[in-house]
Amino acid sequence: MKQDNMHLINKIFNNETIRTVWDNEDEKYYVSVIDIVRVLLDDEYQDSRNYWKVLKHRLKKEGNETVTNCNQLKLKAQDGKYRLTDVVDIEGMFRIIESIPSKNAEPIKQWLAHLGKERIDEVFDPSLTMQRAIDTYRAKGYDEAWISKRIKGIQERKRLTDVWKDGGVESNLEYAMLTNEIYKSWSGMKANEYKEFKGIRKESLRDNMTDIEVLLTDLGEIATRDIAESLHPQGFKENMKVARKGGQVANDARKSYEKAIKKSAISNQNALNYQYIDDKKQIENK
Repeated sequence: MKQDNMHLINKIFNNETIRTVWDNEDEKYYVSVIDIVRVLLDDEYQDSRNYWKVLKHRLKKEGNETVTNCNQLKLKAQDGKYRLTDVVDIEGMFRIIESIPSKNAEPIKQWLAHLGKERIDEVFDPSLTMQRAIDTYRAKGYDEAWISKRIKGIQERKRLTDVWKDGGVESNLEYAMLTNEIYKSWSGMKANEYKEFKGIRKESLRDNMTDIEVLLTDLGEIATRDIAESLHPQGFKENMKVARKGGQVANDARKSYEKAIKKSAISNQNALNYQYIDDKKQIENK
């Protein structure tokens, strides 16, 4: 099981993010065990992690094959850092669910079954992937203009990572570090600092940006891509220099914008106007 063959596809179950990875080689999904346990317990991350630690030890002693075949991948945690995380395929996840008494057991089983069907459908019709993303954003209350910009941004992001790959950069960690350099160059903050400024944690930073923040982010990445295509940097260090230049292009645009409107282009507001209080997310009506 090689991390390089994996493609992270975060999925949503009842507004909870389930870290899900598609294995291009085995052509199957692997799901974060701790994320599913959290949904089953309807509890906080720390309690879920401890619960899984105890359950894993018990199942191992019982000779449970699912635990024996449990793999670990580096997945992005709530604090933005990548840590080794237990993952199993959908079949193995069904077996683990059987060991956890929960009112959410049947709904999560149905969700997992649908997840497997989703991928089969998407193989035959890739446009379903994009349509599903659009439907999810609509359900969350985003307007059509914002969704259109976001989808275009996703496409542009893919073009950028393709250029980075051609330049010898392939790991997700290096992609994240290059992205951080773009953010820092135009906003003065790394992605995790930007999220903290907006009062969000595991939520997508871009999904919580204003129109101008999204445009500046896109400009920084497009500039980075175009400069890379012109200079053909090779290796992580050379691409880091280019990422800094791309971010500076967006920073110049930011300064011009702020001079015109007499206020900061960076907002501490998030899309759904919520805040975390005592580690619990509180949502306020707009």
